[in-house]
Amino acid sequence: MSAFSLFVDHLRLAADKDDRSRPVHCTWQIVASGVQAIRSSCGVSVMRDAPLGEPRAFDYIVVVGGLLHGHQQVDAATLQWLQRAAAEGIPLIGICTGTFILCRAGLMKHRPVCVSWYHRQDFIEAFPDHDVVSDRMFLDDGDRITCSGGSGAADVALHLIDRSLGRSAGMKASHILLMERYLRPEKQARLQPRPPTVSDATMTVANQHVQRAILHMEQNMDRPLSVAQLASQLGISSRQLERLFHNNLGRKPQDFYRMLRLRYARALLESGQANVTNVAIESGFSDCSHFSRHFKLVYGISPSKCYRDAIQKQSSQEDFISPVGVRVFS
Repeated sequence: MSAFSLFVDHLRLAADKDDRSRPVHCTWQIVASGVQAIRSSCGVSVMRDAPLGEPRAFDYIVVVGGLLHGHQQVDAATLQWLQRAAAEGIPLIGICTGTFILCRAGLMKHRPVCVSWYHRQDFIEAFPDHDVVSDRMFLDDGDRITCSGGSGAADVALHLIDRSLGRSAGMKASHILLMERYLRPEKQARLQPRPPTVSDATMTVANQHVQRAILHMEQNMDRPLSVAQLASQLGISSRQLERLFHNNLGRKPQDFYRMLRLRYARALLESGQANVTNVAIESGFSDCSHFSRHFKLVYGISPSKCYRDAIQKQSSQEDFISPVGVRVFS
């Protein structure tokens, strides 16, 4: 829903000269093979505007994905329609797990595909022969654009608006929605952020039990689970879980868990928004001295110095901030 809404709302704001949501400069339709409402996993339903119809009626066709597991994402009629659109040269855009749909339709062969870090392993398992990219918000490959989802949908919308309607229209939409894209360097605007606990090792681990264990770890930072609790949630023994971590990551699960918590703690300290005591609690350490000892052992500095450096950096940056005047021409 967030990807769908961000994409359409940028079009809505860029399409009109004023602020009355009129589709003057561009139009869009929600199309589907069936007449029933499309129900999202959060319970909100979206009605189609039209049946699939003629692909050539559109300059772009955007596929917004939904849940991956436990049900079919789209029906055969939709896949055939997308294949027909590709054959007729209509640019196709996959947003979030919409990229999975394009791949299942056979429309991304020999092309790199941009996928969220969160769904990267799902993608590798489903499409082992595809080249996957998870360090960008979106990837423009000519008549195919793939997007990581979330706020990346806004970047794709602005990318299309810049190309078709001009930069001023995109700036207007971005300004009204309080998005920062035009205030950031171009390269930074298209980088996909990773959560502080995610590393290359965790993104490429193949074993599903280890993947699920890491997910449980990430969801329980402030109250760490024991190895026995993790194993119980996975339906395996503690000994088997330890063996899987050793074979896949070269370390014990408890050591890996501590590394995730320390990485999370460092990100919190470097944000400058939480002091050492609060960070220690939020990252699951029972006391500050225990936390500080492990933190310094890994990073070579104390948590308090890390926090002071972050505050000092923020203060120095604030000294150089000047007012920015924005004029929107439409």
